[in-house]
Amino acid sequence: MRTGIVMTAGPGVEHLAARAEELGFDSFWVHDTPMLHGDPFVSLALCAKATRRIRLGIGVTSPALRSAPAAAAAVGSLNALAPGRIVCGVGTGNTARRTLGMRPTKLAELEAFTAVLQDLTAGRETDYREGSRSGKVRFLHTGPYVDTETPVEFVVAAFGLKAAAVAGRLGAGVISFGMHDPAAWSALGQARQAAARDAGSAVQTRSYLMSSLHVLADGEDRYGDRVKDSVGHIALSALILAAEDPAFRAALPPEEAAAVGRLLQLRGTTPTDPRRHQALYRNYLGRLSPEDRELIVPSLVDRFGLVGTRGEVVERIDGLAKSGVDELVIQPVVDPEAEMAEVARLLA
Repeated sequence: MRTGIVMTAGPGVEHLAARAEELGFDSFWVHDTPMLHGDPFVSLALCAKATRRIRLGIGVTSPALRSAPAAAAAVGSLNALAPGRIVCGVGTGNTARRTLGMRPTKLAELEAFTAVLQDLTAGRETDYREGSRSGKVRFLHTGPYVDTETPVEFVVAAFGLKAAAVAGRLGAGVISFGMHDPAAWSALGQARQAAARDAGSAVQTRSYLMSSLHVLADGEDRYGDRVKDSVGHIALSALILAAEDPAFRAALPPEEAAAVGRLLQLRGTTPTDPRRHQALYRNYLGRLSPEDRELIVPSLVDRFGLVGTRGEVVERIDGLAKSGVDELVIQPVVDPEAEMAEVARLLA
């Protein structure tokens, strides 16, 4: 299986991209979460200048964050810096919207936005709409400004079959976050392929899983603090989503639903507080704080982290590969360079 690294955007991330390239990783991604981290396009521009081979991914942008022409100009500019190495992930803005106290956009908006991005970054004229007004748009100047000749890879963020179908209709790949169930990946792949056949699209792009990983030392506690520090940021993001989404919380097992309640207490907020996002998303996707460790109950470790002995982790990754995951993208948070080296050794 191919492997990648994902980090939060900010100054200095280009050094980690260069190290990831040295270690043989296939891709390096940054998140697009404006109220939490730095700008992904600025960070990836630095990464483009610091690397030569590794693909650079936006994981993921959204129609809720930028207009399609602005996003296309940013993606095309990156493609001019690193031709053929750009992967543009697009989603409904689940986290990015919620950090504004808003809700994610609709799948129809995601599909229309992505189609416009695909057209513009390929140099095609396309329809652009704002409210009741619409018109034809295209890049008026390319050359030294943006690269529309070299293809950009597009992937759609998908946790369910409807989003996977959007990817299929667009001929795009899929990317998901913390989803380790091979059956779920098989279902996504089937939905994407069926939608592609119906639309006459050719699906040639990859499927990506963003996750966390911890290889247990001899005798190490599977649910100890070291494990929680390695994978807890992914599990905590699920608890935050449950605090925001009553339907998701209702579907959780009792111990995880109870952890959501404790999270709200620790943050001093409630599910109905209009400013809850300002409390819930503190240190989002950063290293787990000591007071948050007790929230990461064993079932969350099992579901949202790739944890086990070397053999167990490799077996789980093999199962995911067989179910349709083409590339595993890991976010290291404790000691990024050391963790990247460990993943490279594990999957060599």
